[in-house]
Amino acid sequence: MRRGLCGAAICGLLLAVPAHAHGDGLPVQGVDAGLRGVAGAKARYVSLWAGPHRTLVARARRHGGQVLSSRMLHGSFTVPVVAYDGSASGLSANGRTLVLIRPRARSPQPSTRLAVLDAKRLRLRSRLTLRGDFSFDALSPDGRTMYLIEYRSRRDPTRYAVRAYDLRRGRLLRAPIVDPREPDERMRGLPVSRETSADARWAYTLYDGAGSHPFVHALDTARGEAACIDLDALTGSQRIYQLRLRSSGRDLSVLDGRSVVASIDRTTFRVSAPAVASSNTAPPRSSSAGVPWWAVPAVGAALLLALLVFGGRVSRRSRLSPS
Repeated sequence: MRRGLCGAAICGLLLAVPAHAHGDGLPVQGVDAGLRGVAGAKARYVSLWAGPHRTLVARARRHGGQVLSSRMLHGSFTVPVVAYDGSASGLSANGRTLVLIRPRARSPQPSTRLAVLDAKRLRLRSRLTLRGDFSFDALSPDGRTMYLIEYRSRRDPTRYAVRAYDLRRGRLLRAPIVDPREPDERMRGLPVSRETSADARWAYTLYDGAGSHPFVHALDTARGEAACIDLDALTGSQRIYQLRLRSSGRDLSVLDGRSVVASIDRTTFRVSAPAVASSNTAPPRSSSAGVPWWAVPAVGAALLLALLVFGGRVSRRSRLSPS
């Protein structure tokens, strides 16, 4: 594929891109990563609807939006979103593996499809079809293990289990990942916000608790272990979907705007409430942090240009069966 496509001169063409917002696998549709995509240390990965059963995937320079490479996939796929605040995932910390998911058309769904790509070349490694209703959750830092949310009830989308998938052997591990301190506790809730540790080992997800107490699910993606951290003080909060997570040093903070409403020691998982709500705490980061205001439309315009230049041609190495 050609490199170095710059969309700055054709930003207006972005208006011609159909606004097909689609869910990414979460049990409720309509949450989408959009052109923010998912970002690594140097590059940002975005997926663009390119017609029925066609997806344009691109790797763009994180600062500036210059498209470094792109590829057309046959099939409908998108960058996975892992919480209702729009937090995106799917890229391994080592920058080598990218996972996309088929957008959810309905709930529940009888099967789940994913595409695993070489993140640098955007070359398709494999396509996966899982029986059952899943959404993407996280990748291990080395990209060898994928974590999924399995929805266990056809009527209640808040009932779920965390499953691990061995990407090297191509198999779903039998045992769900549970908190060893509470192995029999049923997992219930919807994901509100996601934060990842600086070393990308831990994935922290704030859940609403499905009418019970909110909690943070702490997933060690390197070891395949988890802990559930109850936030009893936030039970009944009317602002649960406004809360965000922020990791700093040893602490994982639960923020309501600029105020810390709970603090978790990431080593012991001990929860404490701040003595005085801080007004100096930085606001939660958005998934587009570090991106200039003009970069997102520039990436979108460059993607559209790539689509026009290559005329919708699909690389044989990238063919997927239609969704």
